[in-house]
Amino acid sequence: MEVRALTKNVRISPEKARQVSRLIQGKSVVEALAIVDLSPRKAAVLIGKTLRSAVANAENNSDVNRQALTVKAALVSPGPIIKRFRPKARGSAGRIRKRTSHLEVVLTD
Repeated sequence: MEVRALTKNVRISPEKARQVSRLIQGKSVVEALAIVDLSPRKAAVLIGKTLRSAVANAENNSDVNRQALTVKAALVSPGPIIKRFRPKARGSAGRIRKRTSHLEVVLTD
């Protein structure tokens, strides 16, 4: 059985979030939570929240023990890009792209 949790429009670039999501794929939930808690990155905090939400979904909705769960997939897809402009030299403008992400964690037993 698969259990999933989705967090949308998180204000971090997908490239940075994918670095942390690769670390937890295929690990047990207990080990993945330890990795996320000890990692000093912003993406680790955000993926940790999504992982804890998926674990809570599994425990409350499906009566599955936390020890039996493994992380099947931790997916990071790009969200909408917030576009801003900053003044540059000689009257021109530089584009600033503030990227967002959608985080999805899929657990299986």
